Amino acid sequence: MKFALYFANRGFFPETLVAKAREEMKEAVRLAGHESVCLDEKATKFGAISNEHDGMIYAEWLKAHRDEIDGVIMCLPNFGDESGAVKALRDWGKPILIQAYPDEIGKMSFAERRDSFCGKISICNYFNQCNIKYTIFEPHVIHPLDKGFIEQIRKFGKICRIYKGAKKMVIGALGARVTAFKTVRYDEVTLEKNNITVESFDLSELFYLVDKLNDNSSEVLKMIKNYKDYTDVSKVPSERLTYIAKTTLVILDYVKQYNLDAIAIRCWNEFPAAKKISVCLISSYLTNMGIPVACEVDVYNALVMKILTLASETPSAVMDWNNNYGTEKNKCIFYHCGQMATAMVRGKTAVESHKMFDKTYGEGCSYGVNVGVLKGGPITYASAKAENGKLEFYVGEGKITDDKVEKAFFGSWGIAEFNDLEKILMYVIKKDYHHHVTYTYGLEKDVVKEGLETYLGWKVDIL
Repeated sequence: MKFALYFANRGFFPETLVAKAREEMKEAVRLAGHESVCLDEKATKFGAISNEHDGMIYAEWLKAHRDEIDGVIMCLPNFGDESGAVKALRDWGKPILIQAYPDEIGKMSFAERRDSFCGKISICNYFNQCNIKYTIFEPHVIHPLDKGFIEQIRKFGKICRIYKGAKKMVIGALGARVTAFKTVRYDEVTLEKNNITVESFDLSELFYLVDKLNDNSSEVLKMIKNYKDYTDVSKVPSERLTYIAKTTLVILDYVKQYNLDAIAIRCWNEFPAAKKISVCLISSYLTNMGIPVACEVDVYNALVMKILTLASETPSAVMDWNNNYGTEKNKCIFYHCGQMATAMVRGKTAVESHKMFDKTYGEGCSYGVNVGVLKGGPITYASAKAENGKLEFYVGEGKITDDKVEKAFFGSWGIAEFNDLEKILMYVIKKDYHHHVTYTYGLEKDVVKEGLETYLGWKVDIL
């Protein structure tokens, strides 16, 4: 991410502090793994914003660089001028992080005292009056080169990435809602009003386009090789793997043609009944390469998959809140057939036929379930819905444990542990969320809430 640095100043405070702050803040951004740009120090006194005129200069400079900048980091080396800050940032509209230097005991003379502690409150108050959105973290004052602030910059980068990726999105709905699951109904109009477009595709068109592809074309053969390199497909009949490869190519063409950010796919009954495959492997492969794919045309959780991937920069997966785990009241089994990215599982995965559809359509009818066990580690989980024309989310944190279930348990799974599972389940049910939940690895609930609620205006409950 690239950040524009803003240095606030108030004339009767020591301006010499600004020059050092410029160097320290640039170094902090570098240490956090991001880029920074600054207003030329000759454009205003020390390149700081001390009044409304300076603010107008900064606003014009920011406007000229808007497309390359993801967020603004406002630094208060001293009290800072709130009027100049509003002039500079009122029309910015992207995330802003506000940092204030701490004063030091023994350096409280007129030539050294900062008063940034108070100035931060003043600027934030004026921003509140003007409805300028911003981000602040604890502690209230912190030095830019403090390890804690460098971590704050990293969190701010995630917030900027969420905002940038979620403010305008296109989700592909491949097929109609799974007939048996009224639970995954979705509201296209509400999504569109929040700049999320749903492009719908009929499976009959997809099947037609797949059938047009030559089994022995170079692109089909290359995709078959990609799958052989991706997972163990030794049990998959060659004609089924070929069909999976061709279907993948058609979906990738949809992604390119319609600029899809995520996909929700109708995975049954047509694929297993008519084409003798399960699309779990396709979902796994695409998700692993950065194109989130949600099962059962769950458009809301396709949205959440994209958001969590933006936060963690790792794949996410849609799972069922599926089973209790014996008598462990705060553990449950996350389950789905086998669509998780291989990056999310322990060891190697292997493709099998779908046991549920084998029972319905005959043994070996539906190859494509990429079976694996979820790897352990801390997780962030979330889901979404539309309520009265608005988007709402829940987000929380937990972990995938190393607990096991018996080998006879079908599909892909992991044991998830939470602080108060019963409370979470009561919330999910009473607040009318789906039986699906999306998760990613890492502890990201705070940046998800900040990115969605502060900057996009979407309600987010932390569980």
